[in-house]
This record gives sequence, structure tokens and C-alpha cells, in this order.
Amino acid sequence: MTATKSLIIIPTYNECDNIIDLIDEIFSLDSNFHILVVDDNSKDKTWELVEKKIKKNINRLFILKRKYKLGLGSAYSDGFKWALSKINNKINNYKNIYTMDADFSHNPKDLLRMKVFLIDDGVDLVVGSRYITGVNVVNWPIQRVLLSYFGSWYARFITRVPVMDLTSGYVGYKTIVIKEIMKKGIEFNGYAYQIEMKFKAYVLKYKLFEIPIIFTDRTKGESKMNKSIIPEAIFGLIKMKLKNIFFKV
Repeated sequence: MTATKSLIIIPTYNECDNIIDLIDEIFSLDSNFHILVVDDNSKDKTWELVEKKIKKNINRLFILKRKYKLGLGSAYSDGFKWALSKINNKINNYKNIYTMDADFSHNPKDLLRMKVFLIDDGVDLVVGSRYITGVNVVNWPIQRVLLSYFGSWYARFITRVPVMDLTSGYVGYKTIVIKEIMKKGIEFNGYAYQIEMKFKAYVLKYKLFEIPIIFTDRTKGESKMNKSIIPEAIFGLIKMKLKNIFFKV
């Protein structure tokens, strides 16, 4: 039986303190885990570290270098397009695709737990959830915890998607889910992109499931979060829901 290869997509911008350690840990977990780093021309030359690492991992580690800081949503879109281009490739025909942060806020070991649900339990999209069993967030200031928690509550209220952590960025997809969503197109470029992906998978009748994770704030590097995400989430989600109601988009 052919082993199931999986691709982990990791967007980076100035993550030189974290990226190599993260790659090493993921590779130690499963020989069928491959990694695509999507780097937005990091000033700290994160991309250069990855390129050097590729020389020793030529069949498992890949990089997409972009010219500018173009946003999270477009980074994942470009990563998804790259992965889908490998569907008919016997070496890199990825059955599952994961998205995660580069700063160790997502524990790499949880990839193994997510993989079980995607492969053995008939789940199409699995969410690493901070809120399914309470608030499992470590080292965040209370203001950020409240913004994230109530942001997920608001998203759930607007979209009616039965997922507690709609803003989670730690997600595993069956590749067919990505393929179908990409046909419809991705509208958001900021953190609302995370909500959009789960909403569109739900509308397409795919099976979504949450597993609890412990989210630990970064200890190295600087957060990329800014207040511009709030208007996109508030007004963009309403627009997305209305388009689905009236135009089935």
C-alpha cells in the first residue's frame, strides 16, 4: 500500500529564529510529511536559511519566494496552487494539506493527531481548536484572548458553521476540499481567510471536526497581528454570508 504523503504549508515573514527548528521537528515526526515554505521576501533572510536546508532535503522541503509581503490569504492561495499542481505527480501526490504558523504557537506533534482523523476517521477538514474544551491559550494578554475568542463567536454567529474556533490557523484538509474551494476562489487576504475556508468547506457539505490543542504564544520573533484584521472580519463576513444566501457563492 502506497504511503499517504502530506504537505504542510508554512507562510513566513521574518521567522529566521524559528523556521529551521520547526522544519527539523516536523521531519522527525513522519517521513511522509513534506513542507512548503511560502516566504514574503523576509528582511531577515528566512528564505535563505530554507534554501540551504533544501539542499539536504531536496525531495521533502520546498520554497515559494514572493517579492513582497502580500498577506496571509494570498500566501496560502499560492501554496494551495503549488500543491494542486502536484496531484498527478507520482512522487508528490499529496492527499492531505495542512496549514500552520511558523512560530511554534502550533505544536508540530498535533499534526500526527490531525492526520489520524483525515486518514482513518472520514473527516474532510480537521481544526486544531483553542476553544473546543475551554480557552487553551498560553502567554497571550487577556485583550488578545478576548479578541480571538469573541471573533470566533462572531464568525460562528454570522456563518452558522458549527465550529468553535473558526479563526484557527492550524487546519488539516483533504486535498479534494482545497481543490473545490479554489474553484470558487478565495476572497480574503487577512486573517478572515481562515474563517472563509471553513465556511466554504461547510457549504460544500464536507465533514468538519475539531480537536483540542494548546496554543502557546511565540517566544522568538515578532507577531504580525495588526488591527486591520477587525474591519475585514466584521464587514467581510456579512458580505460573504449574504452572497451565499442570494447567489449561492
